[in-house]
Amino acid sequence: MRDSSLLARLRKRIDTAFRKYILPAFPLLLLLVAGPLGYELLEGFSFLEGLYLTAITITTVGYGDLAPKTIGGRLFTILLIFSGVGYVMYLFSQITEAMIEGGLRHIVVKRQMQKKITKLQDHYIVCGFGRIGQEICSILKENNRSFVVIESDEGVIDSIDRLGYPELKGDASDDDILLAAGIKQARGLVTVVSSDEKNVYITLTARELNQKLFILARSSGMHGAAKKLERAGASRVISPYCIGARRMAQLIVRPTVVDFLDLATQAGDLGLRMEELMVGKQAAYVGKTLMETGVRQKYGIIVVAIKREDMPMIFNPGSETKIMAGDILIVLGESSHISALSETL
Repeated sequence: MRDSSLLARLRKRIDTAFRKYILPAFPLLLLLVAGPLGYELLEGFSFLEGLYLTAITITTVGYGDLAPKTIGGRLFTILLIFSGVGYVMYLFSQITEAMIEGGLRHIVVKRQMQKKITKLQDHYIVCGFGRIGQEICSILKENNRSFVVIESDEGVIDSIDRLGYPELKGDASDDDILLAAGIKQARGLVTVVSSDEKNVYITLTARELNQKLFILARSSGMHGAAKKLERAGASRVISPYCIGARRMAQLIVRPTVVDFLDLATQAGDLGLRMEELMVGKQAAYVGKTLMETGVRQKYGIIVVAIKREDMPMIFNPGSETKIMAGDILIVLGESSHISALSETL
């Protein structure tokens, strides 16, 4: 699937380049072939001499060291001037315009992108834009989370630009690149480049630059890789292969549970969504029990669990469980109702 997509993009680029650059050059090639042949026939010049005379004629250089002598040759030169000079000037102007305009546009876009990145606060930095990185960015955008992508591959940078994601080209383990990505103001960093070694280097650099940063690192699942990433400073280490294997096994053992969780976490056909909401210090529910808040009655929302700092997760909290400032409520309900509840917290 991915290979066919890449092949389609390559064909599209070739087609665009052919129509934009190669096709307009055909008349020039025709002139550079017809001119020498005409001078060879009418003036007896060699093909190289005819090509030289054609070139200095259609470019209006005209050194005068070689000129047609016969009436036929002079008439052919007049025809060559009227048919070729205007076209060559037009072609040169188009090439110059494309170079200048394209270069200026690229500079302007890059400057606008850099300004946008410098203004980011409480955002995420995604290091690597492979298949995992693409999916992460898609979900972050879907959930209105600010982020910037760091990628070193020029070809991949083009695809990021087409998607309109803020990006920086360079090595994500470089201090200057991470600082340019706003690591001091970032909320978190996700490193999902191709190897464990690179992820370790990125994690080490990021942790040194921001001690409080949440760092999520990808592991290949090889023995010892996760421990090395944790020692480097990763807050959490995820192995996509292990997660994929567990999910496949759960689909065999508990298919209905997995289907329900997919619907809940992806706001599927049931219209339900599972979300986490933090209780602010000034929230009206602070110090009240779940029964007193009336969350279930007012919003039709189920509090599945409560995450409290320095305490184990409270699953299926009872009606007498008190809500404290800083609690993270794991809730299940309709998207509109969750949004309404979040405004009160």
